[in-house]
Amino acid sequence: MRIKALLAALAVVTGAGAHAQAPIIIKFSHVVSPDAPKGLAAERFRVLAEQRTHGRVKVEVYPNSQLYKDKEELEALQLGAVQMLAPSLAKFAPLGVKEFEAFDLPYIFPTKAALYAVTEGPIGKSLLQKLEAKGITGLAYWDNGFKVMSANRPLHSPADFRGLRMRIQGSKVLDVQMRALGAVPQVLAFSEVYPALQAHIVDGTENPPSNMYTQKMHEVQKYVTVSNHGYLGYAVIVNKKFWDGLPRDIRTELEQAMREATAFEKTIAQRDNDAALEAIRKTGKTKIYTLTPQEQADWRRALLPVQKQVEGRIGKDLIDAINRTTSRATAPVTTAQAR
Repeated sequence: MRIKALLAALAVVTGAGAHAQAPIIIKFSHVVSPDAPKGLAAERFRVLAEQRTHGRVKVEVYPNSQLYKDKEELEALQLGAVQMLAPSLAKFAPLGVKEFEAFDLPYIFPTKAALYAVTEGPIGKSLLQKLEAKGITGLAYWDNGFKVMSANRPLHSPADFRGLRMRIQGSKVLDVQMRALGAVPQVLAFSEVYPALQAHIVDGTENPPSNMYTQKMHEVQKYVTVSNHGYLGYAVIVNKKFWDGLPRDIRTELEQAMREATAFEKTIAQRDNDAALEAIRKTGKTKIYTLTPQEQADWRRALLPVQKQVEGRIGKDLIDAINRTTSRATAPVTTAQAR
């Protein structure tokens, strides 16, 4: 009887231990507001991941640089201090994967369809694979959108940038872009941009409208030019050792959750940018100007040489491949092709 009682007690303890097994924690750090498209998508992924794994995974989302600034977060991921990030694509060049700076080239993506032909095709997949050697696994591309320029003086022509100190991310392409316009580029972490604008340490910046609005940059910028000159996107990445060590069924569910969160993110990115631009307009603090076709042609002419200037850094073959892909994506469909 005593043996049976001991076995029964052991079974209870073992069962309780199994049920009480701690969930797998994924710390998801990012630098933008919870209300920005990336912030909303990170929250959607959290909900989906926890639902699909029935609580076996817990995702902790840390927005607004709560854990790390954008200059620090990649190192934190590689060290395993966080498991998941969604950095802007320009952040991978300092790791030695300079090809990602192709996404910073001005006017290289004429439409969202052209962009997706790159990110969802062979080029996008091959770029993510280059991160594996850095201990990083790429899961998805997320949108932010096309960028506007802002400053405390009107920006209608390239000549208007002359001498302005313009904040950029740490990207050689963006450095060359601003210099091509006659501006002086200043690299700042995203969390430092608002105070730098407020203190006139920098004169202006570039951002998708949703970033500008959620970070209140419009409060310290008198003019916005809707130029759509460049694209800002993200790659959702995980620590490779952590990812490879997950049970296969958990990884499968997380991959599906990421696919669903990515589809959601793409639907809200443009909507939020349009809404943010209108919200900025309604404040009356910032004058919004849209380039005329002739002015946009002038901007394109001034910025086209950037491709040639950085092809030694990014790779001429990659730039050519992107241009071919975007050209096919935007080419008009003939009657014969439609059949």
